[in-house]
Amino acid sequence: MYMTVKQATEKWGVSDRRVRILCSEGKISGVTHEGRSWKISVDAKKPEDDRYKTAESLLAAIDRKM
Repeated sequence: MYMTVKQATEKWGVSDRRVRILCSEGKISGVTHEGRSWKISVDAKKPEDDRYKTAESLLAAIDRKM
């Protein structure tokens, strides 16, 4: 079974654009691209967001600069 991008956005609480980016980068398992739409496996898990670092590492970086 597959879900649409819109269903994934509601399930994971992220934007439509973010889900499409994750699909195109291959970060979601069980994804197929059919025509102009993505089919995401219902069993697929939301991938970790690697865009942000933890607050501890950011504070450590600030402290090192001072």
